[in-house]
Amino acid sequence: LFGKDRRVVDVPTDHPTCSKQHAVLHYRVTTGGIVKPYIMDLESVNGTFVNGERIEAAKYVELREKDVLKFGMSSREFVLLHGGSANHVPIDAKDLKSDSE
Repeated sequence: LFGKDRRVVDVPTDHPTCSKQHAVLHYRVTTGGIVKPYIMDLESVNGTFVNGERIEAAKYVELREKDVLKFGMSSREFVLLHGGSANHVPIDAKDLKSDSE
């Protein structure tokens, strides 16, 4: 969940043109077992943008690797990367740790 309300959001946007609960990132598993990311604007006043295009509110939009997300008029950009895409370093799920470890 992206937004300004730090009590509930996962990713704070900290910009005056962003809503308290601005947009949500959601993952769906396809019938083939592939996990795909989607973004939904939560009817924010100033919109959510994918690659510079404002998306329609309250509708899931499928995201692809290297898509750029922006919220409201904030200049901060969020880039979607898949495991292993950052610096071409492979990431093995068994090497990841949770907050409780």
